[in-house]
Amino acid sequence: MAKIMSGGCNCGHIRYSANVKNDEAYLCHCRMCQRATGGVSIAFKGFKAADVVWGHEPDWYLSSPIARRLFCAQCGTPLGFQYLDSDRLDLTVGSFDDPSSFAPVAHFGIETLHEAWGDTSTLRRDRTDEYPLLIERWKNACA
Repeated sequence: MAKIMSGGCNCGHIRYSANVKNDEAYLCHCRMCQRATGGVSIAFKGFKAADVVWGHEPDWYLSSPIARRLFCAQCGTPLGFQYLDSDRLDLTVGSFDDPSSFAPVAHFGIETLHEAWGDTSTLRRDRTDEYPLLIERWKNACA
């Protein structure tokens, strides 16, 4: 069942709404995505470009001779990826206002997948709202 979902960048300058037809997403581990995001992988949701409506057009840069990336030039948030010859684009799952319904169904770019980051279920888990140093920083910043 299709639904309209919204998202955007960290500073709020760029906003979008997308016609989401399913909750399937994927993780890309290719070196270009790792370098573009500074992460070991990035979660993407694929769309027809026509299914995404921009409140404010994103900024773009050519990341290779075959692709370009969407981002916000004001805050630097990575927003997506598109092949130059395609009518489809991929939006970053983390840029959706509520990405909780998406689930990964595939890995891409596995030649540079970092296995140590694959299963993190045994690692300690800390909540931001229970981290004293972070709480103190927010109190000091908002005082």
